[in-house]
Amino acid sequence: MNTRRNFIKQSSLLGAGLFTNPDEFFKKQKKVGIQLYTLRELVAKDPKSVFENIASSGYKEVEMFGLGADGNFFGLTPAEVKNIFKANGLKSPSGHYMPSKFLFENGNGDDVKMICDAANVLGNKYFIIPWLSPEQRKNIEQYKALAERINKAAVICKQNGLQMAYHNHDFEFDNFNGETGYDVLMNNTDKELVKLELDLYWVVRAGLNPVDLFKKQPGRFHLWHVKDMNKADKTHNTEVGNGSVDFKNIFANAKLSGVKHYLIEQENNYQPDFYGSIKASCNYVKSSLFK
Repeated sequence: MNTRRNFIKQSSLLGAGLFTNPDEFFKKQKKVGIQLYTLRELVAKDPKSVFENIASSGYKEVEMFGLGADGNFFGLTPAEVKNIFKANGLKSPSGHYMPSKFLFENGNGDDVKMICDAANVLGNKYFIIPWLSPEQRKNIEQYKALAERINKAAVICKQNGLQMAYHNHDFEFDNFNGETGYDVLMNNTDKELVKLELDLYWVVRAGLNPVDLFKKQPGRFHLWHVKDMNKADKTHNTEVGNGSVDFKNIFANAKLSGVKHYLIEQENNYQPDFYGSIKASCNYVKSSLFK
């Protein structure tokens, strides 16, 4: 009876909060995440301290990278990483993983399954392909072959409770006689089996507007890398809000995109230092972009 009474009381308070200020309520439900690669120079030395600092900087989600052939992350088992997350109020919705044998060597899928096992321990929902080396993207035929293998890998992911996704750089937008690699990946992978993680910086660096991509396939871009471009040198990043990427217009089209996870990333040019940088970016997204 007491449980039922508490439930009714909590529901009433929630309803009152929504009625008085619904925008503020839903703003608070949005979580800022970080791609761990941002702190790659620190995490290999002391992962526990890095995760603690991520949490104290205002983040609630961590997108992982760094899964080794031994099945561990920076010397920690997936279960140990999970426990550190739990102790710091963090969750990991996604990870960057590369099943090279399956994608490029006609493998049997064992590497995909091994990654799925680790990702599931962490609580990941998304298994994201992060990068293509230059020899893997020389021509449009390679992209077509890759799309076919990604579809097959996505089936294995689904069987293991995960959603496949693909993360872009700028090279996917190189033109091959009127067609780009990104066109091929968007149009030749299954929209339900393969979602897209859009790195906003790399799209802008390629001379494109992310919103135009949202319009091509609305609802497919479940994750964003929120990464800004230095005004003086486009090859450098900067803290979110200090650069030239028009985030306000992009965030205004979040619903069109279908975005579920906002993941800050910065690869260089940290000011004043690593932790000061990620905290500034987190604060800006929360105060200026979550409307």
